[in-house]
Amino acid sequence: MSSSSEWPGPATPAAPQPGPYGIDYRSEDPPWNGWDVLRLGIMMFVVPYLLIPVTAIVAQRLFYRGLPWVTVAEKPWVALSTQFSWYVVVAAYMVMFVEATFGQRFWSSIRWNWPGSRWPALVPVGVVLVSLQGLERFFKIPKHIPMEDFLRTPFAAVLTAIFAVSFGPLMEELFFRGFLYPVIARRFGIFVGVLATSVAFGMIHAAQLAFAWGLVLIVFLVGIVLTVVRARTGSVGSSFVVHVTYNATLVVIGLIASRQFAR
Repeated sequence: MSSSSEWPGPATPAAPQPGPYGIDYRSEDPPWNGWDVLRLGIMMFVVPYLLIPVTAIVAQRLFYRGLPWVTVAEKPWVALSTQFSWYVVVAAYMVMFVEATFGQRFWSSIRWNWPGSRWPALVPVGVVLVSLQGLERFFKIPKHIPMEDFLRTPFAAVLTAIFAVSFGPLMEELFFRGFLYPVIARRFGIFVGVLATSVAFGMIHAAQLAFAWGLVLIVFLVGIVLTVVRARTGSVGSSFVVHVTYNATLVVIGLIASRQFAR
C-alpha cells in the first residue's frame, strides 16, 4: 500500500502545454509518491547485491564444488542471472502495485506512450549519444573497471550484450523515467526533475565504473538526454528507444573493437 505522506508533496500544477505528441508533458501527477519510489529503488538496486551470494552458493554446490562460493560469486553469469531473475520479480511487482493500489492501467500510468511511427526518428539520438564516450580522453580512467569483467569471455559478453539491449534498459527506464522523474518534476519542476533523475541514473552505475567520476559524468549526460526525451515527449517508450539504441551501438562498437584486437 502507498503511504499517505510524501517527501515531496504536490505543488500547484503548471498550465497544460501539449507537446509534439499531443501530450501534456508539463503536467506530471503520478498516483504514487516518493516513498513508493524509494521502495522500488531499494528493490531494484540494493536487493540484487544481497541475492548474489545466495545464487553463488547454489551454483557452487551444483557446478563448482571445488571452488569457494566467493570465487563463484565473481563469475559474471552469476550476477547477470541473479539480476535478470530479480528484475522479472520487480517488473511483476511494479504492475501489481500500480494496478492493485491505484486501480489504473500500468502502461498508461507510467506514460509508456509508445511513439509509434515516430520511433525511427529517435534512433539517431541514441547513436549520436555514443560520441560522449570521446570525453574519456579528458579524464583519468582506472586500469581496471568492474564492468570489463562482464566482457572477458565470449559467453559473458553475449549475456551482457543481450541484457544491455533488452531487459536492462527497460527496467531502468521504467524506474527512472517512469516512476522517479514524474514524482520529482511534480514537486520541483521539469529542470530539477531532469537533473535529479540523471544524477541518480549516473550514481547507480558508479560501482560498475570503479567510481571513475569521468565515466560517471558520461552516464549522467546520457541520463540528461534520456530524461529530456521523456519530459519533452511525455513518453517513457521514447526514452526507451533512445536508451536501447545507445546501448546497442556501444555493443556493436565493442564487438568490432574486439575482433580487431584479436587480429
